[in-house]
Amino acid sequence: MSVPTGPDDPTAASAASVALPDEAGKIGRRAVLAGLAATAVGAGGLGAAGLSVAADGPAPGPAHPAMVGPAGGKGSGSPGTLREIRFWHAMSGELGRALERVVAGFNAAQGEYRVVPVYKGSYTETVTAAIFAVRSGAHPAIVQVNEIGTATMMAAKGAICPVDELMHDAGEPFDASAIVPAVAGFYSDMDGKLLSYPFNASTPILYYNKTRFRAAGLDPKAPPKTWPELEKAAARLQVSGMQAGFSTHWPSWVNVENFSAYHDLPIATRANGLRGLDAELTLSNPLLERHLTALASWQQRGIFRYGGRGTTAEPMFPNGVCGIFIGSSALAADVRANARFEIGYGMLPYWPDVPAAPRNTMIGGASLWVLRGRPDEEYRGVARFFAWLGRPDIQSAWHRETGYLPITRAAYEASRAQGFYEEHPDAELAIREVTLNPPTDNSRALRLGSFILVRDVIEEEMEAALAGGKTAKAALDAAVARGNEFLRQFERASR
Repeated sequence: MSVPTGPDDPTAASAASVALPDEAGKIGRRAVLAGLAATAVGAGGLGAAGLSVAADGPAPGPAHPAMVGPAGGKGSGSPGTLREIRFWHAMSGELGRALERVVAGFNAAQGEYRVVPVYKGSYTETVTAAIFAVRSGAHPAIVQVNEIGTATMMAAKGAICPVDELMHDAGEPFDASAIVPAVAGFYSDMDGKLLSYPFNASTPILYYNKTRFRAAGLDPKAPPKTWPELEKAAARLQVSGMQAGFSTHWPSWVNVENFSAYHDLPIATRANGLRGLDAELTLSNPLLERHLTALASWQQRGIFRYGGRGTTAEPMFPNGVCGIFIGSSALAADVRANARFEIGYGMLPYWPDVPAAPRNTMIGGASLWVLRGRPDEEYRGVARFFAWLGRPDIQSAWHRETGYLPITRAAYEASRAQGFYEEHPDAELAIREVTLNPPTDNSRALRLGSFILVRDVIEEEMEAALAGGKTAKAALDAAVARGNEFLRQFERASR
């Protein structure tokens, strides 16, 4: 899942009404920034320059020893003697502090380079700042970009350095095949070349309230596996006194993008855009129509409660409003910290009559892109930093501290050997989902230009269907027509 980039503020939903954003139908600041980013990338390339930006992030706090590095190690020399590498990112709060600790570990473990992390705001604000910094010659070596910004970065011809190329040129040990396929596939080209370094990856899982399951006469050890099972469980929870049976956050990410991947269904032509910018949306299909129709019916019955876009629905589960919640695996730590009941975990539901389901889920999160136009010595430091990030002990510590997926099999095995999944079964469920089956062209990744804008359109049309203003088919037809306009604009701008 992405760090929120300014979701609309929803109103509270009743059992028979939908919580719609105050400005439904309008594109807000987030969309404007996304459009600027897409236009800046496509308009004649980005150029390159070598000016640095002097800004430091907050001081790191205590952390896992593997992330901090050895006390009094090689990095204890004077900062003035080290080559600085700027790293612009979008992580705030506890995740930002965890990132700072990872960087501090690298800085302490060697004496040649000092990575300087700089928080630049939301993902959209971070990538927009980086794009305009490249054009003005004041860009960092590394920028964190969320997964739906991949097409935007790829369109920045000549401005990015593929990670495969970077590691090879620097002579750093690197094996892209060690990365979990569902993660590597999201950030690779069709030839399998890794373009950016996967950093924070998550996928949607099912959370449920075991305490309320018992009260409703449901088996607390048996989470619903299919959508019909979820419908029955949610109805029992509502009858037992809960305000709603279930909800989700990030409506398109859960109920369209990952729903489609899990059922081996394309979102768009051209392998979901991986094979070219001329992809067209394929959302108006019988299975998605059936699913959106079911959601609208459940909304009217009070089984499902729409909680708004982005992260706004997340408090509903720990606050006891709903008994089942489908959300990012990276939410697990927050849910455990705030819920006052026993929590259970399950995998994403599927429609059991679909032969290809369940396939595998796709990831959310972000990766690290390397921008050209910095001194060669900086790139040697970036390659060494990425090699550090890929170490099994570092990846395992990052995974255990943040809840993000381990990006390599070795990190997963290291975490399992330490008994981590016995205490945190949710973390292993997420890994099982993304590795359930080898990914197909329909479940590997999305590579669609201006997808932040496309996602806004999808969610606006979903809201119309949930409110009863449109049929599911009419909403999906409109999402395809409107979304394709953004895809064509991006395609023209990127030529």
